[in-house]
Order: sequence, then structure tokens, then C-alpha cells
Amino acid sequence: MVIAQSISKYDKKHLTVITIGTFDGVHIGHRKILDRVIKNAKKSNLKSTVLTFFPHPRMILQKDSNIKLLNTIGEKTKILEELGLDQLIIHPFTKEFSRLSATEFVRDILVNSLKTKKIIIGYDHRFGRNRNANINDLIAFGSTLDFEVEEIPAQEIDDVSVSSTKIRKALEEGDIRTANNYLGYPYMLTGIIARGKGLGKQLDFPTANLQIQESYKLVPKNGVYVVQGKIKGETVPGMMNIGFNPTVSGTSKSIEIHFFNFDGDLYDQTLQVDILERLRDEHKFDSVEDLKKQLQKDKETSLSLISK
Repeated sequence: MVIAQSISKYDKKHLTVITIGTFDGVHIGHRKILDRVIKNAKKSNLKSTVLTFFPHPRMILQKDSNIKLLNTIGEKTKILEELGLDQLIIHPFTKEFSRLSATEFVRDILVNSLKTKKIIIGYDHRFGRNRNANINDLIAFGSTLDFEVEEIPAQEIDDVSVSSTKIRKALEEGDIRTANNYLGYPYMLTGIIARGKGLGKQLDFPTANLQIQESYKLVPKNGVYVVQGKIKGETVPGMMNIGFNPTVSGTSKSIEIHFFNFDGDLYDQTLQVDILERLRDEHKFDSVEDLKKQLQKDKETSLSLISK
């Protein structure tokens, strides 16, 4: 997959089938659109292309927006590449860009810069300054500027009844099962393994301390989860605690993963962890010994769930 970090850096030599959006989560609703883009492009011998934006428009246009996103840019890129997309353009979203008129956006960006021959888009797509243009305007532009518009109707999108907002809510409530069903893949956290306080080792459950660099990434509700990570090409199961370690008087939030049957050094490595299931809330136990007993139970439960 070819990746361009802005529209100006895009190589204009290819004609494209394109869709536009933030695609946060790249969930099963998004995939209906993306699958259609990829199939259309192959059929027409064009390049399947996504134009997406970062930062998220709400981060720029709503000053108070503290929106948390389902994917980092790196995660989104990886998912789109795995789907078989040809080209991804990640354009910096600014207030200046948001003020482009509908005509400027379609003529200068879609047609002149991105060589669009076909746009596949949801029925409710809006664009241009103040989002004042809609699908009918896009069809009108297509007839004069020589590109086709394929509208994905309301029924087809609403049949999926999934949205990034619903997934965020599920994760914030700790409902990882619903979130994963909507996403179509396990929710992931990606970060660097840093040195912690070594508390896990003292409990006979050594942990990898995951530090996420992107402050906008949504971390699910505090608690204990069943996870898996890819280490040196091998999928390794484990369990993860998100929270404050209250039994040992922790004061700062951490994400700590104990991998089963793994003994190695992960420090300073970048690691992706897939979250499979939620086991329980984080508790303050009466003693460290009680905590160790619970961790052993958590491990047994995790292994039984993974083996199903």
C-alpha cells in the first residue's frame, strides 16, 4: 500500500476509485464501503484509495473536544493495508482546510489532485465549508467534472447499525465483547514496553508495562482482560490489568501485561496487544497473598477462555 502524508505529497499518476472519511476503528460498517472501493478499483483497473484526515476534524473544529479515538494512525494504516487497499492519503486537517468551498474541494482536491474517476460514499456524506454540500451536490459535480458517484444507501449502512461512537461507549463501559463484534477484530493497544516498578515479578506474575504514546487513544475501562500479543512472530496469550494497583497502594494508572509461558526481555520494544475478553474489575485485596491467589484464578480462567 502506498501512503502519502498529505494531498500535496500524493503522486498524481494514477486514476482512482476513492472514498473519504475518518474511518475511526475501521469497523464492520466502514468495511462495507471499503470492500466496494477495492472491488470497483480492481474491476476498472484503477487504484483503490482512501482520503482520511488527522487530526480528527472534531479535535480542530470543537475546541472543547476531548474525543478519544479507536485507532492510532499506525493501527489504522495497518488495518487498511491488510484489507488490500492500494493507496492511503492522510491529510492534515486544519481550520484553513475546513474552509474550502465544496467546489474547491471537489475540483482542486478530488479531481485535479487525486485523479478521481469514481467516488463511493455513504448517503449521509457532507462536505465543503460548514459541511453545506451533500450527496446530490456531489453527483452534480460528477456530471460536469467527469467522475461517477456511487451512493451507499441508508438501508445498507443502517442494517449494520454500528458506529464508532457505539464502540467507544462499549469500551468505556468495559464491554469488550460488543466492541470486538462491531469492529470485526479484537480491539488493540499499541505501545512501547517500559520498565515498571517490578511489582509483578514480586508476585510471581512478571509484567510488561505498556506505555501508549498517543494521548488521544482510547484505553478501555479499568480492569483485568484476556489478551494476546505477537512476540517475534508468535502469538502469545496473557492477561492485562488496566488501573492503579490499589492493593500495593499504586498512585498512577498503568497498563501491565503478564504473558503466559514467556520468559524474555521486551523492554523498549513496540508491542501490539489484542484484547479478547474482560475478566473483572480491578479490586483492592486485603493482602498481597489474596491478590496472588486471585491472579492465579485469573490465569486459569484466561487459559480456559483462550482454549475454547
